[in-house]
Amino acid sequence: MMMNDMPQAVQAQEPTQVSGRRIGDVVLDLQNISLSFGGVKALTNISFDVREHEIRSIIGPNGAGKSSMLNVINGVYHPQEGRILFRGEERRRMEPHMAAAQGIARTFQNIALFKGMSVLDNIMTGRNLKMKCGLLAHALYWGRAQKEEIAHRVKVEEVIDFLEIQDIRKTPVGALPYGLQKRVELGRALAAEPNLLLLDEPMAGMNVEEKQDMCRFILDVNDQFGTTIVLIEHDMGVVMDISDRVVVLDYGKKIGDGVPDEVRANEDVIRAYLGTSH
Repeated sequence: MMMNDMPQAVQAQEPTQVSGRRIGDVVLDLQNISLSFGGVKALTNISFDVREHEIRSIIGPNGAGKSSMLNVINGVYHPQEGRILFRGEERRRMEPHMAAAQGIARTFQNIALFKGMSVLDNIMTGRNLKMKCGLLAHALYWGRAQKEEIAHRVKVEEVIDFLEIQDIRKTPVGALPYGLQKRVELGRALAAEPNLLLLDEPMAGMNVEEKQDMCRFILDVNDQFGTTIVLIEHDMGVVMDISDRVVVLDYGKKIGDGVPDEVRANEDVIRAYLGTSH
C-alpha cells in the first residue's frame, strides 16, 4: 500500500535521530492551548509540538485532558486561547472535515464503526473524501464512477492485506471480537492515506496478544509509510517502548515532556501518574 508522501519541512530545524529513525521538522505546533466548558477548564496553557515521522504519545490519568487535546487537533473542539500551526500555517476554526481534507485521520476511544456493515465496506468509508464523482453517479455505478470505485477498492484491499484481515473482509463488523473491531477502525483511518494519524487508546480492552499485534501495526505504519502518529495510551510498557517523545498531562496541565527516559525520571510525572513502582 502506497501512502501519500509527507509534506515538505515547514521549519528550518535540524532533523534529529530518535529511536533509530530519522525524525523531521515540526509539522504540528500547539502553542498555549486553553479549553474550557463553562467554568470547567479542560486544558490550561498547553504547548508542545509534533515532528514529521515520529510517534508522539500523550499520557496522563483519566480526566487529564488527553482526548480533549486530540479533539482540538482535529477540530472537534475550538480552544478559547492559543494557536495551532499545521505545516507552518495557523489554523483558525478548523472543522473535522477540513482536518480530514488536510490529511489528518483518527480513531476513537469508543469504537465508532458501522456494526451492520462488512469489514470491507467500513474501511471503504475512509475513502469518502478522495472520491470525486457525485452521489448519483456512484448510485448508478457506471462510467467514471465505476472506474473510481474500483480504484478505491484496490486501495482498501491493500489496507486489508496490510492488517492481515483478509479472511474477515466480508464479515459484519458487529460479529467480530473487540480486538478485531479495533483493527478495522485503524484500517478505516489508514484508508484515508493520512499524513498525521491520531490514535485514541487503540489498545484499550485488548489482551496481550492483541496489544502485540496492534503495536506491530502502529510501528509498521510509522516506519513503512512515514506516517506521523499522535498516540493516547494507558499501557506504559507500550508507550515507553514505541514512542519517540511523550507529553504528560494532569488535570488539564502539562507536567512533563521529553523522550521516554526523561519522562520516566520526572518527579512530577512519577507523583501524578507513574508511581514509585515505575
